[in-house]
Amino acid sequence: MFPNFLPQTVGQLTEPASITLAQNIQTTALTTPLTNEPITTAYVKQGSGGTPILLIHGFDSSVLEFRRLLPLLAGNNETWAVDLLGFGFTDRLSGIAYSPSAIKIHLYDFWKSLINQPVILVGASMGGATAIDLALSYPELVKKLVLIDSAGLAGGSPLSKLMFPPLDYLATQFLSNMKVRDRIARIGYKNQSLASLDALYCSALHLQMPNWHQALIAFTKSGGYSAFRFKKISQILQPTLILWGDSDKILGIKDAIRFKRAIPQSTLIWIQDCGHLPHLEQPQITAQNILKFSSE
Repeated sequence: MFPNFLPQTVGQLTEPASITLAQNIQTTALTTPLTNEPITTAYVKQGSGGTPILLIHGFDSSVLEFRRLLPLLAGNNETWAVDLLGFGFTDRLSGIAYSPSAIKIHLYDFWKSLINQPVILVGASMGGATAIDLALSYPELVKKLVLIDSAGLAGGSPLSKLMFPPLDYLATQFLSNMKVRDRIARIGYKNQSLASLDALYCSALHLQMPNWHQALIAFTKSGGYSAFRFKKISQILQPTLILWGDSDKILGIKDAIRFKRAIPQSTLIWIQDCGHLPHLEQPQITAQNILKFSSE
């Protein structure tokens, strides 16, 4: 049985990893300073023991992004994945200024309420920028940092130029088109066979949540994550693992080397024959590297 807060189309999922993760999504009524109302926040928790691992998804995504990686990590460590404010299946309440700042506050309060001990923080794509922001703002939260094909060295979103009426709504309508999402997803993979119909449903399920358009427009209008300066990134003192697909066609490969140069205690590992999504395309190798890093 799927949780009743998920859209009915969750029944279209066909792959066992997708179905199992969707069945395990929970919610918590999270109190934050962002609003007087609790924010119903979606997350998954599996496993026990070890240093907790917290997974942060990318732009316009959800916890389903970690359907292949999370079970592999949970065999050794307590492992969490959370839907960021304005994304996934977390409630999008009116009156909140959806922005990186709000995401950080919400994520900190999630950690404080449910985990409340230092974690291995894993951020993929835009989630990497979120993880960097959190590590710099709340260093006591992060024991170790893992960046998977991370954003953070190139700022802003080209969509922000379109975010005024009526183009803002038309831009989000464009992103919600299943053919468009399929084309974008295929760029993320080197192995095109992984861009399956199930993967498309996973990437689009959260679009049916209330106020998806409004929250995405607000976040994009905020400018999204600005590029972190090298001087700022060099203030990350936690041991950091940089995992990067050697065939990333979305961010390229130069930023992997730039992150390695900027972060003092960092290690760069290339994921071979892989695009922008190592956690989906090469989950076994990605998990092995994270677990080895966590135990060192």
